[in-house]
Amino acid sequence: MSKGTVNLRYGDLTDSASISRIISECRPHEVYNLAAQSHVRVSFDIPEYTSEVNGTGVLNILESLRVNRPEARFYQASTSEMFGISPPPQNEETLLHPRSPYGVAKVQGYWSVRNHRESYNMFAANGILFNHESERRGENFVTRKITKAVARIKLGIMKEEFTLGNLDAKRDWGYAKDYVEAMHLILQHDTPEDFVIGTGKAHTVREFLEAAFRAVDIPVISDGDQGIEEKYLRMDTGDVVLRLDERFYRPAEVDFLCGDASKAKRLLGWEPRTSFEQLVELMVKNDLEKETE
Repeated sequence: MSKGTVNLRYGDLTDSASISRIISECRPHEVYNLAAQSHVRVSFDIPEYTSEVNGTGVLNILESLRVNRPEARFYQASTSEMFGISPPPQNEETLLHPRSPYGVAKVQGYWSVRNHRESYNMFAANGILFNHESERRGENFVTRKITKAVARIKLGIMKEEFTLGNLDAKRDWGYAKDYVEAMHLILQHDTPEDFVIGTGKAHTVREFLEAAFRAVDIPVISDGDQGIEEKYLRMDTGDVVLRLDERFYRPAEVDFLCGDASKAKRLLGWEPRTSFEQLVELMVKNDLEKETE
């Protein structure tokens, strides 16, 4: 395969034979496992499948590497959702207390990485990434759901309101492009270690929503109602643009995640370069362009 090309292979993390075959044939120097059932709310509906992919799937890769390519360096995409209700800011020493089948399965994968590193001297590392968003984010995730709806409202395509769940959950949102650079740096480090990657600044879903509307110069305001009855209205027209829907609330909520990436900054020289406002504007602008293509 020539430099700069991409060679796709078919496989499934729940099918250990396919993973073993791919690793045996490709003989990689580095492996980045970014695959997952990655929707936290959906994990409550399909917990067994989430566990198989996000937990056992990691073990399948590690075992294949141990047998076929033990010298390869392995990166596991761990997640801030593993911290759950542990108080912020969260770092590499923070107690893991997940609050979803997604978080629980990711903890399994995280400990599998550590166990293989300590048992077999493998270069296996966890990147504990806080929420990382981009223009490529799936439309069923809250951030992209917001930016797509706001773009459609701005263009006059969407006449009715859209719906969200908990507006007051706080997350540490960064730009995926910055975080991919951190992933690469983790595997270039002299020793295999686990690193928290985050911006150190948290914002609510409400703040993300309001920033998205600011990006298209639409003034919005909450009607001030409490709980599920709250609505957001356009200040220029009085139209309702957002209602809340209890279907989008989680059975067990994680209220506040904010990463302390001091270790990554100190040992890897990594720094986030994209601000929260810049991230929201990038996503909204992308959806405006997509809707007018």
